[in-house]
Amino acid sequence: MKLAIVLGTRPEIIKLSPIIRYCANNQLDYFIIHTNQHYSDNMDKIFFEELGLADPQYNLGIGSGEHGAQTGKMLMAIEKILLEIKPDLVLVQGDTNTVLAGALAAAKLQIKVGHVEAGLRSYDRTMPEEINRIIVDHIADWLFCPTDKQAKILLSEGIAKEKVFITGNTIVDAALHNIKNINQELLLKHNLKEKQYILLTMHRPSNVDDKNVLAKQLNNISRLAKDRGLEVVFPLHPRTLKNIQTFELSLPGNIKIIDPLGFIDLITLENFAKIILTDSGGIQEEGCILGVPTLNLRDNTERPECVEVGASKIVGSDFDKLSRGFDFYNQEPNFKWQNPFGDGQSAAKIMKICQNDFKL
Repeated sequence: MKLAIVLGTRPEIIKLSPIIRYCANNQLDYFIIHTNQHYSDNMDKIFFEELGLADPQYNLGIGSGEHGAQTGKMLMAIEKILLEIKPDLVLVQGDTNTVLAGALAAAKLQIKVGHVEAGLRSYDRTMPEEINRIIVDHIADWLFCPTDKQAKILLSEGIAKEKVFITGNTIVDAALHNIKNINQELLLKHNLKEKQYILLTMHRPSNVDDKNVLAKQLNNISRLAKDRGLEVVFPLHPRTLKNIQTFELSLPGNIKIIDPLGFIDLITLENFAKIILTDSGGIQEEGCILGVPTLNLRDNTERPECVEVGASKIVGSDFDKLSRGFDFYNQEPNFKWQNPFGDGQSAAKIMKICQNDFKL
């Protein structure tokens, strides 16, 4: 079995790192195609270095762009490599344009496709990610679901049962593997005290591409922090930074801006935060695994397990919901939940399914 792993963004590097590590440790024949959808060092290269992963064999240098142009460039470049190397299987993870391009290129060349983190649905088709994940799920040969909830969704959409596997989520593997490396000295660097700050991440188009929505979110969060006597630390995503500058918005003084972080630094700040405010699905999962509550700055989620176990609440851009969500967790500081995303062995389960099919 010759395996191609296609990735392009920070979450994909993190969530595929356990699979890459499994392949390396078991001397499997694999190679990595990196579209460079995230292309700055602090959004990309640092993750390979700190996760101990070999550099990708192929860097496509696609970068950002309109959906059609970006996906088209990826599709052409990936297809060329697949025609040359002829892998037996292509693995993709998640819901980005990289995932769509990798899966389409492989499927049209009659190469088997495995979709890691399959079956997620927000039921919001204004999100480009929703379109991507639906298409990829319906052309993939193997669908690796985090929980039985996604498996049921896929079966309800008419996908054959023999294609669907419940494996847990590889983010658990990644978090458990790297939690031993977190460093509390990072708090000193940023003048933060354990459980005395709010961690904020925000990058979704629905939050940052509209001036009024972005200003409202920042003001809501600043007001919440001021009322509760807390500071906000905000690793600033390049998209959000660009729009803050374009809209000429002034950031509230109690929101501390820092550069984007590597995975270990980010889970360090997640682990010691009082609460996490985010529009990232992956960070909702990370908070759930680490036992730190999250408030979801969207009106929906494709990670309903986080809400169902009590680890997260959906608050959108409504200040009253934001305030009530914060107060719930503040009044219940010892509130605990069960991680619903698996036991940290997802990568091994996924790869054993693949190897079994190829009789390895």
